[in-house]
Amino acid sequence: MDIGVPAETKTAEHRVGLTPGAAGELINRGHRVVVETTAGEGAGYSDVDYKAVGASIASTSDDVFAEAEMIVKVKEPLHPERALLKSHHTLFTYLHLAADRQQTNELLASDATCIAYETVTDHAGRLPLLAPMSAIAGRMSIQAGAHALEATQGGTGLLLGGVPGVRPARVVIIGGGVVGENAAEMAVGLGADVTVLDRSEAALNALAKRFGNRVTTVYSTKAELEASVLGADLVIGAVLIKGSKAPRLVTRDMLGQMRSGSVIVDVAVDQGGCFETTRPTTHTDPTFVVDGVVHYCVANMPGAVPRTSTQALSNATLPFILALADKGTKQAFKDDPHLRNGLNIYAGRITDRAVAATFELEYVDPLEALALR
Repeated sequence: MDIGVPAETKTAEHRVGLTPGAAGELINRGHRVVVETTAGEGAGYSDVDYKAVGASIASTSDDVFAEAEMIVKVKEPLHPERALLKSHHTLFTYLHLAADRQQTNELLASDATCIAYETVTDHAGRLPLLAPMSAIAGRMSIQAGAHALEATQGGTGLLLGGVPGVRPARVVIIGGGVVGENAAEMAVGLGADVTVLDRSEAALNALAKRFGNRVTTVYSTKAELEASVLGADLVIGAVLIKGSKAPRLVTRDMLGQMRSGSVIVDVAVDQGGCFETTRPTTHTDPTFVVDGVVHYCVANMPGAVPRTSTQALSNATLPFILALADKGTKQAFKDDPHLRNGLNIYAGRITDRAVAATFELEYVDPLEALALR
């Protein structure tokens, strides 16, 4: 199979879809890999590194799309890239369709096969291709929040961990999954006063077992959520519902009652965000202020640490890419129900139930859709 790796076009996105090592694995299996020139430079990989493992270098993304059957990316394709997709293409990347109707419409119109990293599952129902980036984003959320709390950034001027004789900052994490657990680890390590809210008893028990009395775990009711948020210096939004838009749990009214200079970091921004006032920002312009509260809503947080992120993502995606390339797309889907859960669009149909429900579009079972082409 011909596999293409275009350069990422999202603002300040420096990751790349495949490391040279991963490209080499595909080439050793008899596949061809074409990489857009300089695509890996942001992550520390040169064209020479890709050539050394046998990859071809293309001058433009247009050339990559023209030569490849499978397109391996990191972030969702922007409008110019979506215009290059044809019915013979298989797109494998993060999509987050439920928060992006325009992208959904254009991918449907392209007739391409579109697989979302974030909805591929494993035998335990977890999200193995989302997990590594969620872990990085969770850890980065505390770094970003601590920086935004500085007075020079518009924050209250608090040091997250305090100093002897001075109380630490209060960190509230909404969601106890991979993002929340990693955010808690960083916040605890910095000495903050940490509370995690979730509605999963299993998640709360796991956090309590891991962190003991260093983290307060709270079952999330409306009253507990409001009380926690209003008393917080830093709030991390870490709620995920697979394939669906994130619930807007923190309202504008609640936000207006927070202390001026408080900070929110919405890691769920890719899925629409869990704060009513969320709107996507970029690494070049990461924050904005509403009602005195500093918002950090960067939609590709792991892009700021592209070397680590690219390696972690490529390690996770490679087995699925190998299966798609070795078996062919249709057979790989038929053989692996977990990969099939990642199929969001096929032959102009929505094959993810949550995305279809979000936009009130017809849902087609993936196996039924595969029979259409």
